Amino acid sequence: MEPREFNSFCGAFMAATYVNQWRGSHVWKIGGKVFAIGRWNKNRHSGITFKVSPIAYEVLKNTPGFRPAPYFASRGMKWIQHYMPLSLVDRDIELYIKESYRLVSFGLTKKMQNALRLTPV
Repeated sequence: MEPREFNSFCGAFMAATYVNQWRGSHVWKIGGKVFAIGRWNKNRHSGITFKVSPIAYEVLKNTPGFRPAPYFASRGMKWIQHYMPLSLVDRDIELYIKESYRLVSFGLTKKMQNALRLTPV
């Protein structure tokens, strides 16, 4: 998945906001909470990072092309980074990002969910 496709997909979610931070990462948030990060480097591995359920984390952390997300996973959070471009098709990445958005939005306070006009998914 290329940056343009990643940003277009993430930007289509209700109340999603974008910020370029951490020296060039494409960071997508809902209610101020991160749900997806994309980073593309010319000389190093690129990666797309997303939140997963505890079960998905246990499965994906040892799957080729995936790893516990740097920074997030080291703090006990269930985040995975997909880092091998040919190991997964875009549609599968989109499904993981969609689930990450759902997990993060459900973790927001009810007040924030109402303010963002989020409906149960």
